[in-house]
Amino acid sequence: MSETLAVATGVLFGLGVFQILRRDLIKAAMGFFILFTAINLFIFAAGALDGTVPAYVDETTNTVVGGQPSDPLVQALVLTAIVISFGSYAVLLALINLSANRFKTVDSDSVNELVG
Repeated sequence: MSETLAVATGVLFGLGVFQILRRDLIKAAMGFFILFTAINLFIFAAGALDGTVPAYVDETTNTVVGGQPSDPLVQALVLTAIVISFGSYAVLLALINLSANRFKTVDSDSVNELVG
């Protein structure tokens, strides 16, 4: 993994965790989305061996000297993870919408009826 991808993944992961810990539910949902993006970037960066050769290249016609093709399994896993993250993000936004309509606030500390 290159240094740029490592720094970008770390910054996105830190920003996502920071946003999740906020009291506002909409900002927490944005934090989940940023965290999903950081995890996908990490998986994708870990699967790219050197990043110079595409995954589906015949090694006999490879013109890059010393290049090793990226793993296509990692790319498929990232595409699947993106679809799953969009679906879970849509469910999360629907739950926030229902909570905001019922309790008339998006502040998680203002909702007193959730206390057991």
